[in-house]
Amino acid sequence: MLLSLVVHTYSLRYWLPAAVMMGTAPAYVLCWGAWRLLSAIIPGRPFHVMDDLLYAIYQSMVLFFFENYTGVEVLVYGDIPKNKENVVYLSNHQCTVDWIIADMVAIRQNALGHVRYVLKDGLKWLPLYGWYFSQHGGVYVKRSANFDEKAMKNKLRAQTKCGTPMFLVIFPEGTRYNPELPKVITDSQAFAKKEGLAVLKHSLTPRMRASHIAIDTMKDHLDCVYDITVAYEGTLNTKGERRPAPSMPEFLCKECPRVHIHFERVDVKEIPTEAVFFRRWLHERFEIKDKLLTSFYESEVPEKRCKFPGEGERSPLSLRRTLPPLLFLGGLTLPMLLTDCGRKLYLKTWIYGTLVGWLWVNITP
Repeated sequence: MLLSLVVHTYSLRYWLPAAVMMGTAPAYVLCWGAWRLLSAIIPGRPFHVMDDLLYAIYQSMVLFFFENYTGVEVLVYGDIPKNKENVVYLSNHQCTVDWIIADMVAIRQNALGHVRYVLKDGLKWLPLYGWYFSQHGGVYVKRSANFDEKAMKNKLRAQTKCGTPMFLVIFPEGTRYNPELPKVITDSQAFAKKEGLAVLKHSLTPRMRASHIAIDTMKDHLDCVYDITVAYEGTLNTKGERRPAPSMPEFLCKECPRVHIHFERVDVKEIPTEAVFFRRWLHERFEIKDKLLTSFYESEVPEKRCKFPGEGERSPLSLRRTLPPLLFLGGLTLPMLLTDCGRKLYLKTWIYGTLVGWLWVNITP
């Protein structure tokens, strides 16, 4: 019985925040939908400003759980600019929490509402979220031969044309690095060797297509690229071998004590535009990441293990940034759940939101 109590208590660590984040989504979508209708007769710019504000409110609530609730310690190596910039954010990819890390960086320069993602096509099926990420400026891409270069360019051009602030998140590896999937790693290494590129040990060979299109299409709109390397503490087993990075449920269950974020700003003028040179540049950036991760996981000096070279600065997130959005969205949601009419509206929002989302991402050019 005691073991059962412990198991249930542990699961509540995840289910409580998950219920709040998922439970407030319909209220958020209704709020956004009301604004979308009201702004239909005005220019697009005011709509995008409010859309970014609403997105920042929701994501601030998400960060309440992933930072304040978990108590995770965020260590930043490098100086995150305090002023907002139009950027492409390039990071290594290990788990779904990587999406949240991008939010952690963005909120520290008051750019949370500007975060937009390049996502693999299958994620468009996520109820409500899949559709919303698309209308917020996210780009869904297919791999290899099915990659629609024209659609991506058109979407990015449309946003830059109306001056949309940009914090575009891309994971160039295309899939997650997982030590428990050795075939994915060996295939990636074999491809690098075949192409005459340096073989990477702690990251996958980056795919350059989406990154190159994004930077080249928006080169006159962008200020720089944020080159981010992320490592999660607590991912070494007793033998000193690397384990998979934490999933979102594991992270919310407080299984990651610290997140290490290595930050480097690269001016867009320093990035080659020709595809062949850009490919080499991107791979060289990942060679640097690989060296950082190798030091983190395999340093022969115990004191240097589980940290990046240099001094990491603690970067706590104030409750003043995350608690008010939580209370605001909770205040919108509770009245809906306390009445029969509200509950019906809540349920219909989930159902119709999912249907509209499917139509949006499959029919809208």
